[in-house]
Amino acid sequence: MNDWHYRAADEAATARLADALAAALPESAVIALDGPLGAGKTRLVQLLAAAAGIDPSTVTSPTFVLVQQYPAARPIFHFDAYRLRDADEFRELGPEEYFNHEPGWSLVEWAERVAECLPLDRLAVRIVPEGPSQRLFVFTAGGPRSAATLRAISERIGMTSPPCPIE
Repeated sequence: MNDWHYRAADEAATARLADALAAALPESAVIALDGPLGAGKTRLVQLLAAAAGIDPSTVTSPTFVLVQQYPAARPIFHFDAYRLRDADEFRELGPEEYFNHEPGWSLVEWAERVAECLPLDRLAVRIVPEGPSQRLFVFTAGGPRSAATLRAISERIGMTSPPCPIE
């Protein structure tokens, strides 16, 4: 499985997705988050942090600091590429040190801006707003490790095939 879609009707459904994601992710993973402003990228990171035992109120958008670190058994490294001029500026942050941190999850908001800097075997998540609290999550696995993670997420959620087309 390399692609999977999940339609969340409300915040509770998004939280269930974050719980499944946290349970399915390996010790080390890179997640590329994309979507328009206000799509819920930071909110998904907050819910994933909560599922990992991190106080979600401490998770904020790293837009102005570029990377936030949240310590836990599996630390979260939260990047935001929105204000970066180019991929070279992202490379200056030393992301490979975070990407190779064991254990640790690296979550990159606005990942399409720095895609060339990300590992190929990553889990890409595009968030499409469909209403005030409704979201379509489009997952794409970039390699075998992320494909296995994607299968595990869909099994935990109880859907083994895409539930809906992208409209």
